[in-house]
Amino acid sequence: MMKFKMIKRFAAAGLAVVMTAGLLAGCGGKKAETNSSGDEIVELTWWQIGDAQKDQDQVIEKVNEYIEEKIGVKLKINTAGWGDYDQKMQVVINTGDDWDLCFTCSWANNYLQNANKGAFLQIDDYIKDTEMYKNIDGRFWEAAKVQGKTYGVPSEKEIGSMPMWVFTKEYVDKYEIPVDEIHSLEDLEPWLKLIKEKEPDVVPMYLTSSYSAPIYMDLIQNPVGIEYGDDTLTVKNVFETEKMKSTLETMRKYYLAGYINKDAATASDDKSVKRFVTKGDGQPYAELVWGKDLGYEVVATPIMDTYVTNISARGALTAINAQTKHPEKAVEFLNLVNTDEYLRNLLNYGIEGEHWDKAEVPADEAAKAEGKPYVYENKVKLNEETRKNYSVSYWVQGGLFNTYVLENEPVDKWATFKEFNDSSVEAPSFGFDFDLEPVSTEVAGFGNVMDEFGKSLYTGSVDPEEYLPKLQEKLEATGIDKVIEEMQKQIDEWKASK
Repeated sequence: MMKFKMIKRFAAAGLAVVMTAGLLAGCGGKKAETNSSGDEIVELTWWQIGDAQKDQDQVIEKVNEYIEEKIGVKLKINTAGWGDYDQKMQVVINTGDDWDLCFTCSWANNYLQNANKGAFLQIDDYIKDTEMYKNIDGRFWEAAKVQGKTYGVPSEKEIGSMPMWVFTKEYVDKYEIPVDEIHSLEDLEPWLKLIKEKEPDVVPMYLTSSYSAPIYMDLIQNPVGIEYGDDTLTVKNVFETEKMKSTLETMRKYYLAGYINKDAATASDDKSVKRFVTKGDGQPYAELVWGKDLGYEVVATPIMDTYVTNISARGALTAINAQTKHPEKAVEFLNLVNTDEYLRNLLNYGIEGEHWDKAEVPADEAAKAEGKPYVYENKVKLNEETRKNYSVSYWVQGGLFNTYVLENEPVDKWATFKEFNDSSVEAPSFGFDFDLEPVSTEVAGFGNVMDEFGKSLYTGSVDPEEYLPKLQEKLEATGIDKVIEEMQKQIDEWKASK
Protein backbone atom coordinates (compact mmCIF):
# COMPACT_ATOMS: atom_id res chain seq x y z
CA MET A 1 0.00 0.00 0.00
CA MET A 2 2.81 2.37 0.89
CA LYS A 3 4.51 1.53 -2.44
CA PHE A 4 1.33 2.38 -4.37
CA LYS A 5 1.07 5.80 -2.61
CA MET A 6 4.70 6.55 -3.47
CA ILE A 7 4.09 5.75 -7.16
CA LYS A 8 1.06 8.04 -7.16
CA ARG A 9 3.11 10.81 -5.53
CA PHE A 10 5.91 10.55 -8.11
CA ALA A 11 3.39 10.43 -10.95
CA ALA A 12 1.72 13.60 -9.72
CA ALA A 13 5.06 15.36 -9.43
CA GLY A 14 5.96 14.30 -12.99
CA LEU A 15 2.63 15.59 -14.26
CA ALA A 16 3.26 18.93 -12.54
CA VAL A 17 6.65 19.21 -14.25
CA VAL A 18 5.10 18.47 -17.66
CA MET A 19 2.32 21.00 -17.07
CA THR A 20 4.83 23.64 -15.96
CA ALA A 21 6.96 23.00 -19.03
CA GLY A 22 3.85 23.29 -21.19
CA LEU A 23 2.87 26.58 -19.58
CA LEU A 24 6.39 27.91 -20.07
CA ALA A 25 6.33 26.91 -23.71
CA GLY A 26 2.98 28.65 -24.13
CA CYS A 27 4.51 31.81 -22.64
CA GLY A 28 7.36 31.97 -25.10
CA GLY A 29 9.52 29.24 -23.67
CA LYS A 30 10.38 27.98 -27.17
CA LYS A 31 14.08 28.49 -27.81
CA ALA A 32 14.74 31.35 -30.22
CA GLU A 33 16.41 30.54 -33.54
CA THR A 34 19.99 31.81 -33.67
CA ASN A 35 22.80 32.05 -36.21
CA SER A 36 26.36 30.72 -35.84
CA SER A 37 27.34 33.82 -33.86
CA GLY A 38 24.57 33.20 -31.37
CA ASP A 39 22.51 36.18 -32.54
CA GLU A 40 18.75 35.72 -32.49
CA ILE A 41 17.25 35.49 -35.99
CA VAL A 42 14.36 37.88 -36.58
CA GLU A 43 11.83 37.30 -39.37
CA LEU A 44 10.73 40.41 -41.29
CA THR A 45 7.62 40.40 -43.48
CA TRP A 46 8.04 42.56 -46.59
CA TRP A 47 5.13 43.57 -48.85
CA GLN A 48 6.14 44.27 -52.46
CA ILE A 49 4.21 45.40 -55.54
CA GLY A 50 4.23 43.10 -58.55
CA ASP A 51 3.34 39.56 -59.49
CA ALA A 52 4.63 36.66 -57.41
CA GLN A 53 7.52 34.88 -59.10
CA LYS A 54 7.71 31.11 -59.62
CA ASP A 55 11.23 30.92 -58.17
CA GLN A 56 10.65 33.50 -55.45
CA ASP A 57 10.87 31.02 -52.56
CA GLN A 58 14.07 29.56 -53.99
CA VAL A 59 15.69 32.99 -54.28
CA ILE A 60 14.55 34.11 -50.83
CA GLU A 61 15.92 30.89 -49.33
CA LYS A 62 19.31 31.88 -50.77
CA VAL A 63 18.86 35.44 -49.49
CA ASN A 64 18.05 34.13 -46.02
CA GLU A 65 21.14 31.94 -45.94
CA TYR A 66 23.18 35.09 -46.41
CA ILE A 67 21.38 37.59 -44.19
CA GLU A 68 20.80 35.19 -41.29
CA GLU A 69 24.56 34.92 -40.85
CA LYS A 70 25.23 38.55 -41.75
CA ILE A 71 22.71 40.40 -39.55
CA GLY A 72 20.46 37.80 -37.90
CA VAL A 73 17.46 38.44 -40.16
CA LYS A 74 15.36 36.31 -42.46
CA LEU A 75 12.68 37.45 -44.90
CA LYS A 76 9.13 36.55 -45.72
CA ILE A 77 7.98 38.21 -48.97
CA ASN A 78 4.32 38.97 -49.69
CA THR A 79 3.28 40.34 -53.08
CA ALA A 80 0.18 41.90 -54.61
CA GLY A 81 -0.27 42.57 -58.34
CA TRP A 82 0.03 45.98 -59.95
CA GLY A 83 -3.71 46.51 -60.10
CA ASP A 84 -4.38 45.11 -56.62
CA TYR A 85 -1.55 46.51 -54.50
CA ASP A 86 -3.20 49.78 -53.49
CA GLN A 87 -6.37 48.13 -52.25
CA LYS A 88 -4.51 45.24 -50.63
CA MET A 89 -2.22 47.54 -48.65
CA GLN A 90 -5.16 49.62 -47.46
CA VAL A 91 -6.59 46.45 -45.94
CA VAL A 92 -3.23 45.29 -44.54
CA ILE A 93 -2.55 48.67 -42.91
CA ASN A 94 -6.07 49.44 -41.69
CA THR A 95 -6.74 46.02 -40.16
CA GLY A 96 -3.48 45.93 -38.21
CA ASP A 97 -1.94 42.93 -39.96
CA ASP A 98 1.50 41.84 -38.80
CA TRP A 99 4.08 43.19 -41.28
CA ASP A 100 7.39 45.02 -41.10
CA LEU A 101 8.29 46.53 -44.50
CA CYS A 102 6.33 47.67 -47.53
CA PHE A 103 6.81 49.31 -50.91
CA THR A 104 5.31 52.79 -51.10
CA CYS A 105 5.54 55.74 -53.49
CA SER A 106 3.68 58.75 -54.83
CA TRP A 107 1.43 56.63 -57.06
CA ALA A 108 0.82 53.37 -55.12
CA ASN A 109 0.25 52.77 -51.39
CA ASN A 110 0.44 56.56 -51.10
CA TYR A 111 3.53 57.55 -49.14
CA LEU A 112 2.36 60.99 -48.05
CA GLN A 113 -1.08 59.88 -46.87
CA ASN A 114 0.23 56.85 -44.96
CA ALA A 115 2.97 58.89 -43.30
CA ASN A 116 0.47 61.55 -42.27
CA LYS A 117 -1.91 59.04 -40.72
CA GLY A 118 0.83 57.36 -38.66
CA ALA A 119 1.00 54.05 -40.53
CA PHE A 120 4.76 54.35 -41.16
CA LEU A 121 7.56 54.54 -38.62
CA GLN A 122 9.50 57.78 -38.26
CA ILE A 123 13.07 56.63 -38.89
CA ASP A 124 15.30 59.70 -38.52
CA ASP A 125 17.03 58.48 -35.35
CA TYR A 126 17.51 54.99 -36.81
CA ILE A 127 19.10 56.03 -40.12
CA LYS A 128 21.31 58.98 -39.20
CA ASP A 129 24.49 56.92 -38.75
CA THR A 130 23.89 54.38 -41.54
CA GLU A 131 25.97 54.00 -44.67
CA MET A 132 22.88 54.26 -46.89
CA TYR A 133 21.99 57.64 -45.39
CA LYS A 134 25.43 58.97 -46.30
CA ASN A 135 25.44 57.45 -49.81
CA ILE A 136 21.95 58.24 -51.18
CA ASP A 137 21.51 61.62 -52.89
CA GLY A 138 20.27 64.10 -50.29
CA ARG A 139 17.38 65.22 -52.49
CA PHE A 140 15.84 61.76 -52.18
CA TRP A 141 16.00 62.09 -48.39
CA GLU A 142 14.53 65.58 -48.64
CA ALA A 143 11.61 64.23 -50.65
CA ALA A 144 11.17 61.44 -48.09
CA LYS A 145 10.47 64.01 -45.38
CA VAL A 146 6.87 64.71 -44.38
CA GLN A 147 6.46 67.66 -42.03
CA GLY A 148 10.21 67.51 -41.52
CA LYS A 149 10.33 63.82 -40.55
CA THR A 150 11.48 60.81 -42.56
CA TYR A 151 9.16 57.81 -43.00
CA GLY A 152 10.77 55.79 -45.79
CA VAL A 153 14.06 54.74 -47.37
CA PRO A 154 14.15 55.93 -51.00
CA SER A 155 15.28 53.69 -53.84
CA GLU A 156 18.03 55.75 -55.47
CA LYS A 157 17.32 55.86 -59.21
CA GLU A 158 16.45 58.64 -61.66
CA ILE A 159 15.25 61.58 -59.58
CA GLY A 160 13.51 63.75 -62.16
CA SER A 161 10.47 63.45 -64.38
CA MET A 162 11.63 62.94 -67.99
CA PRO A 163 8.74 62.40 -70.45
CA MET A 164 10.01 61.28 -73.86
CA TRP A 165 8.81 60.59 -77.39
CA VAL A 166 9.71 57.01 -78.28
CA PHE A 167 10.23 56.31 -82.01
CA THR A 168 10.53 53.01 -83.85
CA LYS A 169 14.08 53.11 -85.19
CA GLU A 170 13.18 51.33 -88.43
CA TYR A 171 11.16 54.34 -89.66
CA VAL A 172 13.57 56.91 -88.24
CA ASP A 173 16.37 55.35 -90.28
CA LYS A 174 14.25 54.77 -93.37
CA TYR A 175 13.12 58.40 -93.63
CA GLU A 176 16.16 60.02 -91.99
CA ILE A 177 13.98 61.68 -89.36
CA PRO A 178 15.92 64.17 -87.14
CA VAL A 179 14.56 62.95 -83.81
CA ASP A 180 17.08 65.04 -81.85
CA GLU A 181 15.28 68.13 -83.13
CA ILE A 182 11.81 66.87 -82.14
CA HIS A 183 10.65 67.85 -78.65
CA SER A 184 7.26 69.57 -78.51
CA LEU A 185 3.99 67.98 -79.55
CA GLU A 186 3.86 70.37 -82.50
CA ASP A 187 7.34 69.26 -83.68
CA LEU A 188 5.85 65.83 -84.50
CA GLU A 189 3.35 67.03 -87.10
CA PRO A 190 5.33 66.79 -90.40
CA TRP A 191 6.63 63.35 -89.50
CA LEU A 192 3.22 62.02 -88.47
CA LYS A 193 1.93 63.22 -91.83
CA LEU A 194 4.83 61.49 -93.61
CA ILE A 195 4.24 58.14 -91.88
CA LYS A 196 0.50 58.37 -92.54
CA GLU A 197 1.17 58.78 -96.26
CA LYS A 198 4.11 56.40 -96.68
CA GLU A 199 3.31 53.62 -94.18
CA PRO A 200 -0.44 52.82 -94.28
CA ASP A 201 -0.05 49.79 -91.96
CA VAL A 202 1.61 51.88 -89.23
CA VAL A 203 -0.15 53.94 -86.55
CA PRO A 204 1.70 57.29 -86.66
CA MET A 205 1.03 58.12 -82.98
CA TYR A 206 0.04 55.09 -80.91
CA LEU A 207 -1.68 55.94 -77.62
CA THR A 208 -3.42 53.97 -74.86
CA SER A 209 -5.80 54.86 -72.05
CA SER A 210 -2.85 55.48 -69.70
CA TYR A 211 -1.55 58.32 -71.89
CA SER A 212 -1.57 61.87 -70.61
CA ALA A 213 -0.64 64.76 -72.85
CA PRO A 214 2.59 66.61 -72.00
CA ILE A 215 1.99 68.61 -68.83
CA TYR A 216 4.35 71.48 -68.13
CA MET A 217 3.66 71.79 -64.43
CA ASP A 218 4.05 70.03 -61.10
CA LEU A 219 0.60 68.54 -60.55
CA ILE A 220 0.62 68.64 -56.77
CA GLN A 221 -2.95 67.39 -56.65
CA ASN A 222 -4.16 66.54 -60.14
CA PRO A 223 -5.42 68.73 -61.85
CA VAL A 224 -4.03 71.51 -59.61
CA GLY A 225 -0.40 72.57 -59.34
CA ILE A 226 2.42 74.98 -60.18
CA GLU A 227 3.81 75.57 -63.67
CA TYR A 228 7.48 74.66 -64.12
CA GLY A 229 9.69 77.72 -63.80
CA ASP A 230 7.06 79.78 -61.98
CA ASP A 231 8.99 81.24 -59.04
CA THR A 232 5.87 83.14 -57.93
CA LEU A 233 4.38 79.74 -57.00
CA THR A 234 0.95 80.63 -58.34
CA VAL A 235 -1.46 77.71 -58.01
CA LYS A 236 -3.45 76.95 -61.16
CA ASN A 237 -5.94 74.54 -62.63
CA VAL A 238 -3.94 72.87 -65.42
CA PHE A 239 -6.93 73.02 -67.79
CA GLU A 240 -7.03 76.80 -67.51
CA THR A 241 -3.43 77.23 -68.67
CA GLU A 242 -2.84 78.37 -72.25
CA LYS A 243 -0.32 75.55 -72.74
CA MET A 244 -2.84 72.82 -71.94
CA LYS A 245 -5.59 74.42 -74.03
CA SER A 246 -3.21 74.53 -77.00
CA THR A 247 -2.09 70.94 -76.39
CA LEU A 248 -5.64 69.60 -76.37
CA GLU A 249 -6.43 71.42 -79.61
CA THR A 250 -3.34 69.90 -81.24
CA MET A 251 -4.28 66.42 -80.03
CA ARG A 252 -7.75 66.81 -81.51
CA LYS A 253 -6.22 67.94 -84.80
CA TYR A 254 -3.97 64.84 -84.90
CA TYR A 255 -6.87 62.55 -84.04
CA LEU A 256 -9.07 63.92 -86.85
CA ALA A 257 -6.16 63.64 -89.28
CA GLY A 258 -5.95 59.91 -88.53
CA TYR A 259 -2.55 60.08 -86.86
CA ILE A 260 -3.87 58.60 -83.60
CA ASN A 261 -5.47 55.16 -83.20
CA LYS A 262 -9.25 55.47 -82.88
CA ASP A 263 -9.44 53.37 -79.70
CA ALA A 264 -6.77 55.40 -77.87
CA ALA A 265 -9.04 56.42 -74.97
CA THR A 266 -9.80 52.79 -74.06
CA ALA A 267 -6.88 50.78 -75.48
CA SER A 268 -4.35 48.74 -73.52
CA ASP A 269 -0.86 48.47 -74.96
CA ASP A 270 -0.80 45.91 -77.75
CA LYS A 271 2.83 45.28 -78.60
CA SER A 272 1.86 43.75 -81.93
CA VAL A 273 0.59 47.12 -83.20
CA LYS A 274 3.09 48.76 -85.56
CA ARG A 275 3.65 52.31 -84.38
CA PHE A 276 5.90 55.22 -85.30
CA VAL A 277 5.88 57.17 -82.04
CA THR A 278 4.41 56.92 -78.57
CA LYS A 279 5.15 58.55 -75.20
CA GLY A 280 7.11 57.13 -72.30
CA ASP A 281 8.38 58.20 -68.89
CA GLY A 282 12.09 58.17 -69.54
CA GLN A 283 15.49 57.91 -67.93
CA PRO A 284 19.00 57.46 -69.31
CA TYR A 285 19.19 54.45 -71.67
CA ALA A 286 15.42 53.90 -71.39
CA GLU A 287 15.32 53.01 -75.08
CA LEU A 288 17.31 49.83 -74.33
CA VAL A 289 14.61 48.70 -71.89
CA TRP A 290 11.74 49.69 -74.17
CA GLY A 291 13.36 48.02 -77.16
CA LYS A 292 13.85 44.80 -75.23
CA ASP A 293 10.18 44.79 -74.17
CA LEU A 294 8.89 45.57 -77.67
CA GLY A 295 11.24 43.24 -79.53
CA TYR A 296 12.69 45.89 -81.84
CA GLU A 297 14.97 48.93 -81.57
CA VAL A 298 13.64 52.33 -80.59
CA VAL A 299 15.15 55.79 -80.19
CA ALA A 300 13.91 58.48 -77.82
CA THR A 301 14.05 62.23 -77.36
CA PRO A 302 13.03 64.33 -74.31
CA ILE A 303 9.82 66.35 -74.55
CA MET A 304 10.86 68.99 -72.00
CA ASP A 305 13.54 69.76 -69.43
CA THR A 306 13.83 67.31 -66.57
CA TYR A 307 12.37 68.62 -63.32
CA VAL A 308 12.62 67.21 -59.81
CA THR A 309 9.30 67.18 -57.95
CA ASN A 310 8.08 65.45 -54.82
CA ILE A 311 6.22 63.01 -57.04
CA SER A 312 9.26 62.11 -59.13
CA ALA A 313 11.62 61.86 -56.15
CA ARG A 314 9.09 59.68 -54.32
CA GLY A 315 8.95 57.23 -57.19
CA ALA A 316 9.94 54.31 -54.94
CA LEU A 317 10.51 53.93 -51.20
CA THR A 318 10.41 51.22 -48.57
CA ALA A 319 8.59 52.12 -45.35
CA ILE A 320 8.60 50.39 -41.97
CA ASN A 321 5.43 49.57 -40.07
CA ALA A 322 4.92 52.01 -37.19
CA GLN A 323 3.89 48.97 -35.09
CA THR A 324 6.85 46.73 -35.98
CA LYS A 325 8.50 44.87 -33.14
CA HIS A 326 11.86 45.07 -34.89
CA PRO A 327 12.59 48.66 -36.01
CA GLU A 328 16.39 48.38 -35.58
CA LYS A 329 16.59 45.13 -37.54
CA ALA A 330 14.33 46.51 -40.29
CA VAL A 331 16.64 49.52 -40.76
CA GLU A 332 19.74 47.31 -40.55
CA PHE A 333 18.30 45.12 -43.30
CA LEU A 334 17.40 48.08 -45.56
CA ASN A 335 20.90 49.46 -45.07
CA LEU A 336 22.30 46.11 -46.21
CA VAL A 337 20.02 46.01 -49.27
CA ASN A 338 21.22 49.44 -50.32
CA THR A 339 24.95 48.92 -49.65
CA ASP A 340 25.72 45.21 -50.11
CA GLU A 341 26.42 44.37 -53.77
CA TYR A 342 25.95 40.62 -53.44
CA LEU A 343 22.58 40.88 -51.67
CA ARG A 344 21.29 43.62 -53.97
CA ASN A 345 21.99 41.61 -57.12
CA LEU A 346 20.65 38.39 -55.64
CA LEU A 347 17.35 40.12 -54.89
CA ASN A 348 17.34 41.84 -58.26
CA TYR A 349 18.40 39.13 -60.70
CA GLY A 350 18.02 35.89 -58.78
CA ILE A 351 20.64 33.18 -58.34
CA GLU A 352 23.91 33.40 -60.25
CA GLY A 353 24.47 30.33 -62.40
CA GLU A 354 20.74 29.68 -62.58
CA HIS A 355 18.92 32.89 -63.48
CA TRP A 356 21.98 34.75 -64.77
CA ASP A 357 25.71 34.55 -65.35
CA LYS A 358 28.47 37.11 -65.55
CA ALA A 359 28.66 38.32 -69.12
CA GLU A 360 31.74 37.45 -71.11
CA VAL A 361 33.06 39.92 -73.65
CA PRO A 362 35.56 39.34 -76.46
CA ALA A 363 39.00 38.82 -74.99
CA ASP A 364 41.54 41.60 -75.31
CA GLU A 365 45.07 40.78 -76.46
CA ALA A 366 46.39 40.28 -72.94
CA ALA A 367 43.58 37.90 -72.07
CA LYS A 368 44.05 36.00 -75.32
CA ALA A 369 47.72 35.57 -74.56
CA GLU A 370 46.76 33.99 -71.22
CA GLY A 371 44.22 31.76 -72.93
CA LYS A 372 41.17 32.94 -71.02
CA PRO A 373 38.08 35.07 -71.77
CA TYR A 374 37.67 38.50 -70.25
CA VAL A 375 34.72 38.77 -67.89
CA TYR A 376 32.96 41.97 -66.91
CA GLU A 377 32.41 41.70 -63.16
CA ASN A 378 29.43 44.05 -63.23
CA LYS A 379 27.70 42.86 -66.41
CA VAL A 380 25.14 40.06 -66.48
CA LYS A 381 23.78 37.76 -69.14
CA LEU A 382 20.27 36.60 -68.30
CA ASN A 383 19.32 32.96 -68.68
CA GLU A 384 16.20 33.39 -70.80
CA GLU A 385 14.83 29.96 -69.83
CA THR A 386 14.93 30.44 -66.06
CA ARG A 387 14.79 34.26 -65.99
CA LYS A 388 11.05 34.19 -66.67
CA ASN A 389 10.67 32.39 -63.34
CA TYR A 390 12.23 35.31 -61.47
CA SER A 391 11.78 38.75 -63.00
CA VAL A 392 11.12 41.47 -60.45
CA SER A 393 10.87 45.23 -60.83
CA TYR A 394 14.35 46.21 -59.70
CA TRP A 395 13.41 49.61 -58.24
CA VAL A 396 10.83 48.09 -55.88
CA GLN A 397 13.44 46.56 -53.58
CA GLY A 398 16.12 49.22 -53.28
CA GLY A 399 18.52 51.56 -55.04
CA LEU A 400 19.82 50.81 -58.53
CA PHE A 401 23.40 51.92 -58.33
CA ASN A 402 24.70 48.68 -56.77
CA THR A 403 23.03 46.49 -59.39
CA TYR A 404 24.97 44.99 -62.27
CA VAL A 405 24.09 46.17 -65.78
CA LEU A 406 22.78 43.95 -68.56
CA GLU A 407 25.18 42.80 -71.25
CA ASN A 408 23.68 45.19 -73.83
CA GLU A 409 23.99 48.19 -71.50
CA PRO A 410 27.02 50.47 -71.12
CA VAL A 411 29.31 49.69 -68.23
CA ASP A 412 29.04 53.30 -67.00
CA LYS A 413 25.22 53.27 -66.96
CA TRP A 414 24.86 54.24 -63.31
CA ALA A 415 27.49 56.96 -63.57
CA THR A 416 25.35 58.44 -66.34
CA PHE A 417 22.28 58.20 -64.08
CA LYS A 418 24.12 60.14 -61.39
CA GLU A 419 25.06 62.81 -63.92
CA PHE A 420 21.42 62.92 -65.02
CA ASN A 421 20.31 63.40 -61.42
CA ASP A 422 22.91 66.11 -60.81
CA SER A 423 21.74 68.05 -63.87
CA SER A 424 18.01 67.72 -63.12
CA VAL A 425 16.41 71.03 -62.13
CA GLU A 426 14.34 71.28 -58.97
CA ALA A 427 10.83 72.55 -59.63
CA PRO A 428 10.05 75.69 -57.59
CA SER A 429 7.49 73.63 -55.65
CA PHE A 430 9.92 70.81 -54.77
CA GLY A 431 9.68 70.08 -51.05
CA PHE A 432 6.13 71.37 -50.60
CA ASP A 433 3.56 68.90 -49.25
CA PHE A 434 -0.12 69.72 -49.56
CA ASP A 435 -2.23 68.95 -46.48
CA LEU A 436 -5.44 67.57 -47.98
CA GLU A 437 -7.43 67.54 -44.76
CA PRO A 438 -9.18 70.95 -45.15
CA VAL A 439 -10.37 70.06 -48.67
CA SER A 440 -10.39 66.25 -48.64
CA THR A 441 -14.02 66.06 -49.79
CA GLU A 442 -13.38 68.30 -52.78
CA VAL A 443 -10.19 66.49 -53.78
CA ALA A 444 -11.93 63.13 -53.55
CA GLY A 445 -14.28 64.26 -56.32
CA PHE A 446 -11.50 65.09 -58.79
CA GLY A 447 -10.86 61.44 -59.62
CA ASN A 448 -14.36 60.86 -60.97
CA VAL A 449 -14.19 63.98 -63.14
CA MET A 450 -10.81 63.01 -64.56
CA ASP A 451 -12.02 59.46 -65.22
CA GLU A 452 -14.97 60.86 -67.15
CA PHE A 453 -13.11 63.39 -69.28
CA GLY A 454 -9.34 63.00 -68.96
CA LYS A 455 -8.61 60.04 -71.25
CA SER A 456 -10.85 61.25 -74.07
CA LEU A 457 -9.50 64.82 -73.97
CA TYR A 458 -5.84 63.85 -73.67
CA THR A 459 -6.01 61.47 -76.64
CA GLY A 460 -7.91 63.92 -78.87
CA SER A 461 -10.90 61.57 -79.00
CA VAL A 462 -13.37 64.40 -78.29
CA ASP A 463 -13.57 68.07 -79.28
CA PRO A 464 -12.07 70.24 -76.50
CA GLU A 465 -14.28 73.16 -77.54
CA GLU A 466 -17.26 71.10 -76.47
CA TYR A 467 -15.85 68.93 -73.67
CA LEU A 468 -13.36 71.20 -71.91
CA PRO A 469 -16.16 73.52 -70.65
CA LYS A 470 -18.02 70.43 -69.39
CA LEU A 471 -14.94 69.27 -67.50
CA GLN A 472 -14.43 72.74 -66.01
CA GLU A 473 -18.07 72.93 -64.96
CA LYS A 474 -17.81 69.63 -63.08
CA LEU A 475 -14.51 70.61 -61.47
CA GLU A 476 -16.11 73.85 -60.27
CA ALA A 477 -19.06 71.92 -58.89
CA THR A 478 -16.64 69.61 -57.08
CA GLY A 479 -14.95 72.60 -55.45
CA ILE A 480 -11.72 73.19 -57.37
CA ASP A 481 -11.67 76.91 -56.50
CA LYS A 482 -11.66 76.03 -52.80
CA VAL A 483 -8.76 73.60 -53.37
CA ILE A 484 -6.76 76.21 -55.28
CA GLU A 485 -7.36 78.77 -52.52
CA GLU A 486 -6.29 76.34 -49.80
CA MET A 487 -3.21 75.17 -51.70
CA GLN A 488 -2.18 78.77 -52.39
CA LYS A 489 -2.51 79.59 -48.71
CA GLN A 490 -0.37 76.62 -47.70
CA ILE A 491 2.29 77.19 -50.35
CA ASP A 492 2.58 80.88 -49.43
CA GLU A 493 3.19 79.86 -45.81
CA TRP A 494 5.71 77.24 -46.95
CA LYS A 495 7.54 79.78 -49.14
CA ALA A 496 7.68 82.29 -46.27
CA SER A 497 9.16 79.67 -43.93
CA LYS A 498 12.02 78.71 -46.25
